[in-house]
Amino acid sequence: MRVLGQYVKDLSFENPGHPPVQTQPNIDLGIDVGATPHADGNGLYEVSLKLSAKATADQTVLFISELDYAGLFQLQNVAEDQLEPMLLIECPRLLFPFARRIIAEITREGGFPPLLIDPVDFVQLYQAQYRRAAAATSAGTDTPQ
Repeated sequence: MRVLGQYVKDLSFENPGHPPVQTQPNIDLGIDVGATPHADGNGLYEVSLKLSAKATADQTVLFISELDYAGLFQLQNVAEDQLEPMLLIECPRLLFPFARRIIAEITREGGFPPLLIDPVDFVQLYQAQYRRAAAATSAGTDTPQ
């Protein structure tokens, strides 16, 4: 596996209300991972790590942050059954520290304490996505057409 590049695909920070916060805000965090073959082929894949965070306190939205951070990876000599786990577990694991730093910096620049996202278990995330996809597929085949 080679990392050929890393980049911000999309970044958004909204600061709709910035009242002084006396209590710890509630933070809803979302994480999604995706991978697509690159148009050039040659074992190239774009892996996208999407992080979203919404902070609220007393029914007031303090900030909303969304980041789509991607990497261009070249995979060679990977068995077909190992390709998907490699793309959706190992590649995001390499991207995560950089995306985490961007989220921390953008929240700090927005006037809040830096949001330091806890480490992510990408194996567990992959397994959950796999179960949801399998359930959706089986639900789709069970419905009459």
